[in-house]
Amino acid sequence: MTTGDDAQPARLKHAPSWLISQVSTHGHRLVHERFAAAGGRGYHYRLLAALEEFGPASQAALGRRTGIDRSDVVAALNELAARRLIERAPDPADRRRNIITLTTAGRRHLERLDGVVTEIQDELLAPLSPAERDQLTRLLAKIADHHRTP
Repeated sequence: MTTGDDAQPARLKHAPSWLISQVSTHGHRLVHERFAAAGGRGYHYRLLAALEEFGPASQAALGRRTGIDRSDVVAALNELAARRLIERAPDPADRRRNIITLTTAGRRHLERLDGVVTEIQDELLAPLSPAERDQLTRLLAKIADHHRTP
């Protein structure tokens, strides 16, 4: 319940950018806490998901597909490789770059993280009906697609 001390100005309640920012902050906290408890990170999930969906790829391609900076891609892939969730192999077409492949253990870890993501969505979107969740997702995807850098 909102009291006088924690009430927000009405202007903010009618500013979608403010509301999106507030929900994003809460969502980010949930992702960080829940993934950490499951032995993962958001970067790990994004990279494993890209490998599972698109197949083996170079580090540069993974960075572009996931929106992760090149140096962060390398660090996250090092962590995943140390846990044997991915494998690196020289690209036969260009020995200067590596091709990253998802391992069976990586696929299992991704499936565990998929379950965590489902739990996060359920908690974050708890006040919404299934139809409202679908509508919100479609609208947010439309906004994100519009502002995506080519």
